[in-house]
Amino acid sequence: GPERRGNAGCALPAAVDIQPACLGLYCGRTVLSVNGSVETYGDCGVCPRGQRTDDNKICRECMGSPDRYDWLYLGFMAMLPLVLHWFFIEWYSGKKSSSALLQHVTALFECSVAAIVTLLVSDPVGSLHIRSCKVKKLSDWYTMLYNPSPDYITTVHCTHEAVYPLYTIVFIYYAFCLVLMMLLRPLLVKKIACGLGKSDRFKSIYAALYFFPILTVLQAVGGGLLYYAFPYIILVLSLVTLAVYMSASEVESFKDLLVRKKRLVVLFSHWLLHAYGIISISKLDKLEQDLPLLALVPAPALFYILTAKYTEPSRILSEGGNGH
Repeated sequence: GPERRGNAGCALPAAVDIQPACLGLYCGRTVLSVNGSVETYGDCGVCPRGQRTDDNKICRECMGSPDRYDWLYLGFMAMLPLVLHWFFIEWYSGKKSSSALLQHVTALFECSVAAIVTLLVSDPVGSLHIRSCKVKKLSDWYTMLYNPSPDYITTVHCTHEAVYPLYTIVFIYYAFCLVLMMLLRPLLVKKIACGLGKSDRFKSIYAALYFFPILTVLQAVGGGLLYYAFPYIILVLSLVTLAVYMSASEVESFKDLLVRKKRLVVLFSHWLLHAYGIISISKLDKLEQDLPLLALVPAPALFYILTAKYTEPSRILSEGGNGH
């Protein structure tokens, strides 16, 4: 276009597109139209679902796919209701019922189907793949805390899912889990749980009606914190629960473990959790360096069995008594 010359003879562009600055960490301009290489942008505001701002404050479509760590995080969030189901089924079935195994299998079926359906309804629909935005920092999970107030009176609301779809996909999964449980489990329990009293039969289902809202609030409030901390949470919880289970079951030797199949099942499930935690921390970026770490998985159980006889309370008390 034509140029204007200033006093010093410098060339100045005739028309400069000056737009007010887009304030706020997560506010952006939506692309209204694209004409060749020229894009037209809307006003500064919230990005539509499935988009997030780039470095130039323009809302861009999330076209990436979750990396290995993202999948491990989603796996952890998917495991939580399943582990809680199994715990409460075991807790309330006690020794009276042989129906626990069938309930365990049904809980696994419910959660597996819920996970597959959740992936199928996520964008792109009908595929087990999902498109996502990359998580860059903790604040990406809490965009509602970063709405700017340019004049300290009016707030520009720019809350959107910057970590699309890692935040909302968990809620969708929990909803499917709950619906499938309400459809399948009451009928199954009514038919097979003959050994239990009428009031005890449905207690594992009632427990789920409590823990699903708790899990939902946990994801809503602590989703970002869980995303960064879940590998360490897995390791600590699996260690603590294994120690509690072994002491409650009075396991003091390898023979005690082999007496009942159930103890071996619990032990192997804890080992799987240990392995999951180690893989999540290392991300298996360097296989030759990270795979040997999996050899540490049986270490806590071995340490417990080898030292259990030295920490027997009755023995400590008797030795203390002899000392006096």
